[in-house]
Amino acid sequence: MPHKATEYQAFSHQILAWYQENPRELPWRGTQDPYKIWLSEIILQQTRVAQGLPYYYAFVETYPSVKDLALAPEEEVLRLWQGLGYYSRARNLHACAKSIWFEMDGEFPKTYDELLKLKGVGSYTAAAIASFAYGEVKAVVDGNVFRVLARYFGIVTDIASSKAKKEFETLANQIIPKDQPGEFNQAMMDFGARLCTPKSPGCEICPLKTSCFALLYNMVSELPMKINKVKIKERHFHYYVIKCGEKWVWKKRNSGDIWEGLFDFPQEESSADTQTPTLQIPSSAKEQIQQFPKKYRHILSHQRLNVVFSEVEIDEENLDQLENWCENEGFMLVAEDKIEYLAKPKLIVNFLNDQGI
Repeated sequence: MPHKATEYQAFSHQILAWYQENPRELPWRGTQDPYKIWLSEIILQQTRVAQGLPYYYAFVETYPSVKDLALAPEEEVLRLWQGLGYYSRARNLHACAKSIWFEMDGEFPKTYDELLKLKGVGSYTAAAIASFAYGEVKAVVDGNVFRVLARYFGIVTDIASSKAKKEFETLANQIIPKDQPGEFNQAMMDFGARLCTPKSPGCEICPLKTSCFALLYNMVSELPMKINKVKIKERHFHYYVIKCGEKWVWKKRNSGDIWEGLFDFPQEESSADTQTPTLQIPSSAKEQIQQFPKKYRHILSHQRLNVVFSEVEIDEENLDQLENWCENEGFMLVAEDKIEYLAKPKLIVNFLNDQGI
């Protein structure tokens, strides 16, 4: 559907006017420090502001500069990220900081095109940094922006399709005012997050209600269009909490699956109707396996985990045997009072909390 430049100007003017009347006080707003802007954008990817805010404060306090983050051990960074999910973000964050510090003399790239070359930085994050820190006229396009544009301009393209991103980015870059790119981007994100929400949007108080396509044609609940839904994979885990006195057996997760680089317990995966233990644990413990009554269900973006835990007690007189077994299996023994320093998935943290650890 073609639109006139005057319509774009009216739209951006109303969005900015709404934003000026409804500003959201956030610690990274008003700064032009690319490090803090980048940090906030990575933390807020697929994360609500309320959830991400404590992590932002923790990272800024622990790593006040890109140098501090670059020089930190990866396990320490993952531990600070614990509970936020999507741990590849933390690994990319750390790798990107090291690249900026060691390869770029600690200086962030200053253009959208150069920012795109950073590890873990896509078009959205690059546009945010470029516009907020350097005033480059580049529109950010996230789920909130998709929704606002689709509803207002009546775009029925499936947002999960390959052509959607280019179509919405083209439109957003036609609308963005050249004299206020950063403020407009923030306004669009806030408008979608706070007023033009996925469910129960505030249409009755919306400044765009008299010209919004979706509202005029009763399509608010249908837009943006998303036809292809991601298939959710069901997985079934059986964890073994193996203890010998005050020492627990842990393993570090490898690449190629969820939670890379985090720590959990020895685990086996089975089909839905097969939960018979097959893990070859030390023979001295085979008669001392007891399953915890509570079953856990953990939701990831494209997976649902159905989890049970079993406790395995090993006599301290068999510690040498356990140490040999751990060495052969690639596991590690950790004293109970040191467990809190391990970077762990939220599922494991929830289990430990239930056990009072």
